[in-house]
Amino acid sequence: MSDIDETKQPLLDHLIELRRRLLISLATLIAAFFLCLTFAKPIFSVLVQPLLAAGQGKLIYTDIFEAFFAEVKVALFAALMLCFPVFATQIWRFVAPGLYSKEKRAFLPFLLMTPFFFAAGALFAYFVAMPWALKFLLGFDGNVGGVQQEALPGVGNYLNFVTRFLFGFGVAFLTPVLLMILERAGLVTREQLAKRRRHAIVVAAAVAAVLTPPDAVSMLLLLVPLYLLFEFALLAIWLTHWRAARRSPAAEPQA
Repeated sequence: MSDIDETKQPLLDHLIELRRRLLISLATLIAAFFLCLTFAKPIFSVLVQPLLAAGQGKLIYTDIFEAFFAEVKVALFAALMLCFPVFATQIWRFVAPGLYSKEKRAFLPFLLMTPFFFAAGALFAYFVAMPWALKFLLGFDGNVGGVQQEALPGVGNYLNFVTRFLFGFGVAFLTPVLLMILERAGLVTREQLAKRRRHAIVVAAAVAAVLTPPDAVSMLLLLVPLYLLFEFALLAIWLTHWRAARRSPAAEPQA
């Protein structure tokens, strides 16, 4: 008996199901947004800790609406982070009925790993990358040709910096999951990936340039972990095949 639902549904039914999943995701996002808007100031107080650690204790705003819209952006960013597992679950529930049981068992672990890798990237950005980048970028204070140069970051500018770092590192840390899914789907092999390490460095540099602020330090802070994650993905793929080979009856010694 087939382990997949072979009932043929018309396109309209699929569109209705897709709309249902989108509405659930949107409703969850709206609810989370208003919840986070209530706690926007405490959330922003957490986001400014790397700035305080870098020795900068002042943020300014020159636009009369800037502080208000900064809180709205904080709430939206926090809501997107909180709702990420919901979005992933809705995508899975839309796709899963079209997969065989074997395919579900193969891809479900990667789906479950996604939030953890994203969170690891965001935490790395918050505790490691951002403090280093801020100490470098705010280290140009002083007298320059008789003129006192002082860093006065704006609220909106700093918020864009923080969200870009957290989101960029979170997405970049999903690299092992993406590569393992591609390998499991048969689109690439470990041998093909291993032969293209130089290409991986170029791609990592391009991704780092896009996802981080336009300075060399921020780019390097993402480039190095991104390439290390590529090597980690190769190791994880090798371990997966090694464990599968050990479980295979063919690998057992013959009597």
